[in-house]
Amino acid sequence: MSAVMTPEDVVPLHLADVTYPSQHPLAGQTGVVLGFAIRHASGILLVDTGIGEGNDWIDENYRPVRRAVRDALTAAGLDPDEVRAIINTHLHFDHCGQNRAFPGVAIVTQRAELEAARSEGSPIRDWVDFPGVAHVPVDGDGEIAEGVSVLATPGHTIGHQSVTVRAGDGLVLIVGQAAQDARSFATGAADDSIRRLRELNADRIHFSHDRAVLRRRR
Repeated sequence: MSAVMTPEDVVPLHLADVTYPSQHPLAGQTGVVLGFAIRHASGILLVDTGIGEGNDWIDENYRPVRRAVRDALTAAGLDPDEVRAIINTHLHFDHCGQNRAFPGVAIVTQRAELEAARSEGSPIRDWVDFPGVAHVPVDGDGEIAEGVSVLATPGHTIGHQSVTVRAGDGLVLIVGQAAQDARSFATGAADDSIRRLRELNADRIHFSHDRAVLRRRR
């Protein structure tokens, strides 16, 4: 595999569909849950893992239709055993629920996010910490592998992070859930994190809960 990545080396993975409950701002609507595989010279870097099994509250309230993350990778022509690191944008149930499918693989999360997810009130503590877990907490921005970096983008959660991929002379941005969808990212009110991400002027912009991909006009 070439050390120079292209935008096509960021591969969206359809991991679940959910129906938002009455207490959610999108009550009654259905939504998609996406992860992303980054084809890197060192192996696959996986951004988020979807929804896990075994939580009755999540099943009752969000009615998820899940897809196993390893199956999603295989369907995309990727070998799940080539996953070298997981980057969690944040530790809500629909982003880290299948981390345990990769025991021993490094999981990169903002330290503040990990500490919050380990609190007594977290309903998915066993999805965050499990036998074989290998957390690699980070503080702020940092390069995870050559050409792949995390950016601290707090707002949606205290330790939310987004991901950038240097693709040739361009940039691919994985927003995560710093913005809910492409429309709100492009035209909605912006907090400091969104303004920072907009200023990157990335060539392609992906979202965790929207299939739309924004492309920069040249």
